[in-house]
Amino acid sequence: MNDLTLNDHNYNLRFNLLHEFFWGFGVAFHTIYAVIPLFMRGLGAPDYIVISSAGIFSIVIAMPTMFSAALGRNISNIKRAVIAVHCTILVVTFIMGFTFTFFDSSLVDGAWRTYLAYFIMYAFAIGIIVPIWADFLNQSTLKSHRGRFFGIGFAFNSIGSFVGGFALKYLLSSDITFPKNFGIGFFILFFSLMVGTLLFLPFRVKNNNKNKKNQSMGEYLEKTFSIIKDHTNFQRYLISRIFYSSCLSGMGLYAVYYQEKFNFELSEAGVFTVITVICAAISSYLAGKIGDKYGHKNSMLLAYVGHLLAALIAMNAWNMYGVYLTFIAIGIGQGAFMPSAMNLIYDFSSKNDAKTYMALIDSILAPFVLFYLLLIGWLVKGGNYVMSLNILIGSLLIGSLTLIFLVNDSKKGKVI
Repeated sequence: MNDLTLNDHNYNLRFNLLHEFFWGFGVAFHTIYAVIPLFMRGLGAPDYIVISSAGIFSIVIAMPTMFSAALGRNISNIKRAVIAVHCTILVVTFIMGFTFTFFDSSLVDGAWRTYLAYFIMYAFAIGIIVPIWADFLNQSTLKSHRGRFFGIGFAFNSIGSFVGGFALKYLLSSDITFPKNFGIGFFILFFSLMVGTLLFLPFRVKNNNKNKKNQSMGEYLEKTFSIIKDHTNFQRYLISRIFYSSCLSGMGLYAVYYQEKFNFELSEAGVFTVITVICAAISSYLAGKIGDKYGHKNSMLLAYVGHLLAALIAMNAWNMYGVYLTFIAIGIGQGAFMPSAMNLIYDFSSKNDAKTYMALIDSILAPFVLFYLLLIGWLVKGGNYVMSLNILIGSLLIGSLTLIFLVNDSKKGKVI
C-alpha cells in the first residue's frame, strides 16, 4: 500500500485496540510497579535489588535498541519484522511460566536469581521489539490522528490491565501456593501476548520504502551522530528526560517502602494494579486529546506531574489511603507517558527514521537510569527512604521545569 487513508487508519485503530487490550491484560500479571517487586521479595531477593527492578528494566531495554534499529534500517516488510521480533518475548514468557508453575522454586536457594535472569531476558526482548514496533506504527497511522490513536490505544491497554488486575487478585488470593500462583500468571502473560502479536496480521501498512535505496552502516551511523550533534530541541528534551528517569527507581521503591511500613498482603498487588490502570486509561485518553489539540509537550507534562505527585504523597502517607493515592498518581504518570512519548518521537523525527530516535533516547538515558538505580538502591539498603523520596521529588521538579521552559512544541509553530 503506497498511501494510507483515513479509513485505513481507523481500520488499524480497531485492531490496535484489541492488541493493546490483550497486551495490557497479560502485563497485569507482570507489572514493574507492584507484581515484580513483590514477587522478587517473596523469593528472597534483597531490597536493594527489588527496588531497582524498574531501573534494571529500563537499562536492559536500552541495550539492544540501537543494534535493533541499525539492523532494521533496510527492512522491506515491516509487518513481518514486527511479528518476528515479538516472538522473542513469547519464548521468554513461556519459559518463565513453565519454570515457576511446574518447579517448586521456593525450595531452591537463590530462586530470585533465576527469576532475575528471566526478567533481564524479558526486558532485552522488549528492547529488540521497541524500535521496530515504532517504525511499524509510523507506517500504519496518519500523523494528524496519532494523538487519538495512541491515546485510545493505551487507554485500552489500561482497560485490559484493569480486567487483568481483578484476575491477578483472584489468583494471588487463591489456595495455589507461592510461587506457582505467579507461574500461572506468567503463562497467562504468554498467551495474552501471543494473541496480541497475531492481531498485527490484519494491519494495513503504507510503503515507505518505495524508490528508497538501501542505507550502508556508515551512512546510518553518520546520520545518527548528526541527530545527536545538530538537533538542539531534541537535546533539550533529552535533558528533561534524564531527570524524569528518576521515577523508574520510584516504581520499585513504593511497593517495598509501603510493605515495610504497613505490612500488607501480597494480594494487594492486584488492588494496586486495578487502581493504577483505571487512572492510566483516563490519563492516556486525555493525553492523546491534549496532545492533538495543544501539543504533545503539554500532554507529556501530565506524565511528569503524575510521578512528582506520587513521590510527594509517599512522603506524607500515614495509612493505606495514602498508598492508594500514590498508585493513582503513578497511573496518571504512566498513562500520559506512552502516547505523549511516542508522538514526540514522531514529531522530532519528522520524515526521518523514527526507530533511530526511539533507540537514541533509550540508549542515552540508560547511564542516568543506572545512576539513579545505584543511588536509590544504596540509600534504601541503609534504610534512607525519606532521602530517596526527596531525590525523586527534586529530580522530577527539575525535569518538569526543563520541559516547560526549554523544549519547543511543534503545535506553537516552532521547529521541533
